[in-house]
Amino acid sequence: MKKIVLVLSLLLSFQSKSQKIQPVYPIPTKEQLAWHEKEFYLFIHFGPNTFTDKEWGEGDERPDIFNPTQLDCRQWARIAKQAGAKGIILTAKHHDGFSLWPSKYSTHTVRESKWMNGKGNVVKALSEACKKEGIEMGVYLSPWDRNHPKYGTPEYNDVYIATMKELIQQYGPFFEFWWDGANGEGPNGKKQVYDFKRFEKAVFKLQPNMIIFSDIGPSIRWCGNEKGFIGNTNWNLLDTAGFARGLGAPHVDTLNQGNVNGKHWIPAEADVSIRPGWFYHKEEDDKVKTAETLFNIYLRSVGNGGNLLLNVPPDRRGLFHPNDSAALMGFARMKAEAFRTDLFANAVITTNDKQQTGLSNLTDKNIRSFWAAQSGKEVQLTFTVGNEQTFNAVSLEEMIDYGQRVISFSIEYWNNGRFEKIFSGTTIGRKKIASFNTIKTNRIRITIHETKASVVLRAVSAYYIKSMP
Repeated sequence: MKKIVLVLSLLLSFQSKSQKIQPVYPIPTKEQLAWHEKEFYLFIHFGPNTFTDKEWGEGDERPDIFNPTQLDCRQWARIAKQAGAKGIILTAKHHDGFSLWPSKYSTHTVRESKWMNGKGNVVKALSEACKKEGIEMGVYLSPWDRNHPKYGTPEYNDVYIATMKELIQQYGPFFEFWWDGANGEGPNGKKQVYDFKRFEKAVFKLQPNMIIFSDIGPSIRWCGNEKGFIGNTNWNLLDTAGFARGLGAPHVDTLNQGNVNGKHWIPAEADVSIRPGWFYHKEEDDKVKTAETLFNIYLRSVGNGGNLLLNVPPDRRGLFHPNDSAALMGFARMKAEAFRTDLFANAVITTNDKQQTGLSNLTDKNIRSFWAAQSGKEVQLTFTVGNEQTFNAVSLEEMIDYGQRVISFSIEYWNNGRFEKIFSGTTIGRKKIASFNTIKTNRIRITIHETKASVVLRAVSAYYIKSMP
């Protein structure tokens, strides 16, 4: 028995050494890889705007206007987890400057409100709730502050860094820090020149593994719209030379698709609200996106290689509205049902590539295993199932640890003695969910037509999604 184990170990060692893979740069950091695996998490816009029916507050709202009657952050976290979200990002301070924690660097906070007699702390409550539910927390801290008297002066950058430190040290660690690019006038009529280089340095010093969002990174980028849709072609790469946060980002088409030869790994995050607005408005109670709409957004964001940040605003009680919760639960059920049965789970896999070993890694559900082709030329993978099955989706995943490689691919199915094309695609990246008209077959062939280097795939799966949009 010991001899058999030794032989197997030697074979695995030989295979590993014989398939040493050269990365195609740039490649993601370990923190970015962990972010990619989250796929879906919630955004929460909450503050004075919830009570004034505004989207952008003026900064002169009385703190007493903020007075939720039944605030329950545990409800937010519980519903988020049940919906399949891996975390929650809270607007700790929006443009109006109102802080949802009693910051010592502001006089416009929950401390000055009559909610809980000034003893309340939404940031702390959510931090504790997320820990109890086993999900992660992130924060949105608007650089624009329409209330702070130092806004529009060099001193404000010091204030902003101090508030970031306060949040991270008292309530962190956070999985993501969100920088909004909005930059308007403060109470003195002046605009602020943000020192984002200092901001970035300060954040990474406090939490080196932080993921930072802005229109151009440094960790992840905006997808170029607020509809939740990422381009069918989506490179995790972006060129940032000549651009500055808040002062001019690449064109929205570039943000949506990335740069094929971009110098930095800056993947796309798709932000969208479950309602027409970002903050709660009673008149939008009957305008909540349906479960079907949310599932379609998922397919066009996560299914195009990015992450989905879905905003769910608490109402004036401080609770998720029943309509929002119902839509989230419906979405969770649809997603679970759609991907419950992998029709390739027991498929026989063949390839025209010289690398014949390791093909079973494509269907083993292990995110650390993969199959790497030897050829840089056109590679085909054929999946044969025992009996004819009904299909309308194939999911493909590159092993992005080694970079993003696939430039174009197609999918065909065996029909009446020949293969017929049912899908033409471009990028794959971390995940590509390719959907097509429903077909019946026992054989599907995937052809990688063009790549930057030999393809490295970690997973291929297939489904029949009854609720396909």
